[in-house]
Amino acid sequence: MHCDIVALRSYYASTAGKLAERMIGLALAEQVKAYSNERVLGFGYAVPWLERLGAQAERTLAFMPAGQGAYPWPKGQPSRTALVFEEDLPLPDSAVDTILMVHALEHAQSPRDTLAEFWRVLAPNGRLIIIVPSRRGLWARFEHTPFGTGRPYTRGQVQALLRDANFSIDHVGEALHYPPFKRRYFLNLYAAFDTLGRKLWPMFAGVLIIEARKHVFQGLPVAAKKSRRVFAPVLAPQAVRLRRGQV
Repeated sequence: MHCDIVALRSYYASTAGKLAERMIGLALAEQVKAYSNERVLGFGYAVPWLERLGAQAERTLAFMPAGQGAYPWPKGQPSRTALVFEEDLPLPDSAVDTILMVHALEHAQSPRDTLAEFWRVLAPNGRLIIIVPSRRGLWARFEHTPFGTGRPYTRGQVQALLRDANFSIDHVGEALHYPPFKRRYFLNLYAAFDTLGRKLWPMFAGVLIIEARKHVFQGLPVAAKKSRRVFAPVLAPQAVRLRRGQV
């Protein structure tokens, strides 16, 4: 089950959320290079970091899962947001160069199917950047942040998923080396804790940042997809039993 869009926006509007956004942004700037003239897709709740990653992009889109909800973005401009099913993206093959996935993999009903769909829409040698809660970190253990919801991952689990989906791993990094403080007093100490955490316990960071690349080895058989069935509700009294052949 996805984290609700209202809860996500509320968290990132708070002091603790703004700090987490900033620290993840700094880690992205250190670990992930932004290229010019790329087609960039943000999936999940990637909007806080899309502007930096897509600053020189040819086109930037924000896809948000139907289970999460969506809101118009960017503010004051024509919306580039779409509400989508994660296993059936409304894009042709090889449509984007980079996908930034945040608050999504840990909530995916079928991570393998989701990654297979991302592989389809990525251009050859395209990049997939995943930000996901670390199973070893403190952030996955506290539900007052969005990183405490869904299924956290270890490095090995994410790498195995990506390799099974025909991605090669370029880089695995971390962010949020300080505890998930709630009180403003402790938030003022985040810099000291983060510096200490980077040196003493980097493996226990709050989130993993994985950069992977689409591998194209050979023509792969494509499994036929069943269209998503939408059922129309039919109301009938519980005591009424329909006989065979009765309409």
